[in-house]
Amino acid sequence: MLRRSAAVSAAALLCLAGAVGTAEAGSTSLYAPSAVVLSVGKGDASGPITVLRATTLGCAPVPGGTHPAPEAACAELKAGFAGGGFGGLLASPDPDRACPQHFDPVTVTLDGVWEGARTSWQHTFSNACVMGATLNGGEAFAF
Repeated sequence: MLRRSAAVSAAALLCLAGAVGTAEAGSTSLYAPSAVVLSVGKGDASGPITVLRATTLGCAPVPGGTHPAPEAACAELKAGFAGGGFGGLLASPDPDRACPQHFDPVTVTLDGVWEGARTSWQHTFSNACVMGATLNGGEAFAF
């Protein structure tokens, strides 16, 4: 009887340990994913946009992807995300930077999942110089 009781207790402890291990693994893997594709292209929203370059960026659970500086880009996207969009990435153009006044539109896009929700954002600049001045050397679109 004692042997049977010990076997049942050992089996119960193993089941409990397995359940606790599963619960711990599940709790550390629950997160709101953030993974996007960033692109820079020629053209504007009124016509076709020719993608010049693109990269992937995963920010949650850990920074990664093909972006050359994923940690810095993720920090910039987190800081620039407000009100369901990424308009916070746009700053007042650097006043010390002079750009030509020619129209050669460049569009940046961000598509994917941010904090667990589907997102799509784009912004068109009049030319590449204005894009650089408005993004103020940010890391997100520096690839």
